[in-house]
Amino acid sequence: MKQIIKTLSWKGSFLEIIDQSVLPLKERYIKLRTIEDVFSAIKTLKIRGAPAIGLAAAFGLLLAAKRLKTNDRDKFLSSITRYSNYIKSCRPTAYNLFYGIDRLNDIISRHSHLSVEDIVDVMEEECEKMFKEDIDASWAIAKFGETLIKNGARILTHCNAGALATGGVGTALAPMYLANKKNKKIEIFVDETRPVLQGARLTMWELKRAGIKCTLICDNMAGFLMQQGKIDLVITGADRIALNGDTANKIGTYSVAVIANFHNIPFYVAAPISTFDFSIPSGKHIKIEERDIKEVTYIGGKRIAPSRINVYNPAFDITPSHLISGFITEKGIFSPQKLLDLKNLTLNKNIV
Repeated sequence: MKQIIKTLSWKGSFLEIIDQSVLPLKERYIKLRTIEDVFSAIKTLKIRGAPAIGLAAAFGLLLAAKRLKTNDRDKFLSSITRYSNYIKSCRPTAYNLFYGIDRLNDIISRHSHLSVEDIVDVMEEECEKMFKEDIDASWAIAKFGETLIKNGARILTHCNAGALATGGVGTALAPMYLANKKNKKIEIFVDETRPVLQGARLTMWELKRAGIKCTLICDNMAGFLMQQGKIDLVITGADRIALNGDTANKIGTYSVAVIANFHNIPFYVAAPISTFDFSIPSGKHIKIEERDIKEVTYIGGKRIAPSRINVYNPAFDITPSHLISGFITEKGIFSPQKLLDLKNLTLNKNIV
């Protein structure tokens, strides 16, 4: 299975990304040359999706390191700490961002005896390693997840957890791509995903390019399709997963999980290990980002609601673990009750 989309590419002195804010009307690539460029791109959703954000943040810190004009290790390390805190403040929910930055800082700490130039080289090697790991994780998620998809399956997904959200072929969409390659007859129902329409704009764009049968629905139609017996399986991505399995994902995911549970439809979450925050016991400890109210009151630059009104715009919600059938990871499929096993496995393998 070939690479679907090049969401981001490291070019040595800059990071090139596809600008997701203008899809599907335009396919535009932009160059990010500074950590400030990366911060802005993440904040404005030019690049999004937890794994892709994590990679972009890590490369952003590398860009900052490459631009530091000092051979003094102490000054260099102090600046790296400052830039790390800066990029971490960009978006608070997606754990991959923190994972990527913490992993770079860990490698810096273990090589702090080296010259500044050599430390930067080590950082670049680690960023490229994380990128390869993310690609490999996508393939593994595809292989494990595809086993859940029967021939003729009708699958619902929410938001975008495809190639646009990762360095590889995706998380939630990856099993669907592989099932399609194996000539399984499948149909994907795609929630539009208000307020920013990642499903309508991005997931439908991806699936159409891949030639997979797909149908766009409004968010509030999912329950009716389930009631009609038109959905066999739900697979979504994730932005942060607590030790007990509580999962933060795009707003609206919780509603889908509740309805799927009511109709006895399996609900799976696909995510790499870099999305699991084993340091927190439950979803109560996940900070939920609130975004600009204009995302709700405007569509396509046009106001759709009265001016001077109250608006609540959380970007994510928390799906409790008891509504989740299992987690599709690069290490296999784990029930919420088995996440401690996944934690121990990753610690033993020195992955986290």
